[in-house]
Amino acid sequence: MNILLLSVGTRNKIVQYFKKTVGVTGNVIATDMSELASAVYEADKFYKVPRMTDDGYIDVVFDICKKENIGSVLTLIDPELSLLAKHKDKFAELGVKVIGSSYELCERALDKMEMYNWLTIHGYNCAKSYINKEKFYADVDAGIITYPVFVKPVRGSASIAISKVYDKETVELLFAHNDNLMIQEFLDGQEIGADVYIDMLSRETVSIFTKKKIVMRAGETDKAVSFKDEKLFALIEKFANESGWLGQIDIDIFEVNEEYYISEVNPRFGGGYPHAHECGCDHVAMILKNLCGIANEKKIGSYDSDVYMMKYNELMLKKA
Repeated sequence: MNILLLSVGTRNKIVQYFKKTVGVTGNVIATDMSELASAVYEADKFYKVPRMTDDGYIDVVFDICKKENIGSVLTLIDPELSLLAKHKDKFAELGVKVIGSSYELCERALDKMEMYNWLTIHGYNCAKSYINKEKFYADVDAGIITYPVFVKPVRGSASIAISKVYDKETVELLFAHNDNLMIQEFLDGQEIGADVYIDMLSRETVSIFTKKKIVMRAGETDKAVSFKDEKLFALIEKFANESGWLGQIDIDIFEVNEEYYISEVNPRFGGGYPHAHECGCDHVAMILKNLCGIANEKKIGSYDSDVYMMKYNELMLKKA
C-alpha cells in the first residue's frame, strides 16, 4: 500500500518509521510547501505543494493520490487535520483512507475553549479558561484564580503567540492588540506527554506511552523520561474512549498535587513520538495493521520506565 504523508517538515523520524514499516510492499510519498523541508528526502518520492490555505490546495492532494495510487493519507500538522477530515468522503471515492479522527474532534482539538468546555462538562480536571476578560477579573477578585496566567490564541498550535502574564495591565494590552485570545490558568506542576493509539477497527485504546517532560523547545519535547502509572493509564483510556478519538493522538497532561489535569490533545503524531517508538510502542505498525484489516491487540504500558530521550541536531546536505 502506498501512503501519503502531508506537511512533513522536519519530522524525519516519522517518515523513516513509515518507510521501514511499509518496506517493499508499498511506497511512502511525502509533501511539503518547501523543498528545504528535510523530511521529504526520507520518502520514496516527494511533491512540493502550495500552502494548505491556498485555493486549490486540496485538489493538488487529490491529484497526488490519483497519480501515486495512494491507499491512505495523514498529516503531521494541526491545521490540516480538519481539512482532511472534511474531505473524508472525497478521499474515499478515490480509494484513500484518511488516518485520523472525525472533523468534529479535529475542530475540538484545535479550539482550546471548545476543548475546555467539553472537559468541564464531562468532569475532567483541566486548567480554568476564559474568553471573557470581565469574568476572569471577577474570579481573580473572588480568589478563584490567581496570576500568573497564560494568554494564548483560542485556535493555535506549536506554542506560538503564548504569553505568561502577571497582571491585569498586560492582559488588557494583549487583548487590545490581538483577536480571538483566551486566558488560561497556569498549572504549576509536572508536564506529561502521552502517545496514544486507538484502534481504527475495534475502537479500543490499545497502546499508551507516557513520559515526564524535562525540557521543552519550540513547543515540543526536547528531553523526557518514560514512566508508568496505572491511575494515569486508566484516565487516558477513559478519556480517549469517551471522546471518540481514532488512530494516533498526543495528549498534554499536568500532574498537580498528585492529581492529573488534561491540557490539550493533538490528534496526530507529536514531536515526542520517537521516544515511544524507540521504546517499543510502534504505532506506525499498528496503523499499517489496521489498514490491512487487522485489529491490534491491547498492549497498554508495554515499555520500560526510566528511559530518557534526548533530542539533538542532525545535518542534511542537498545539492541544488
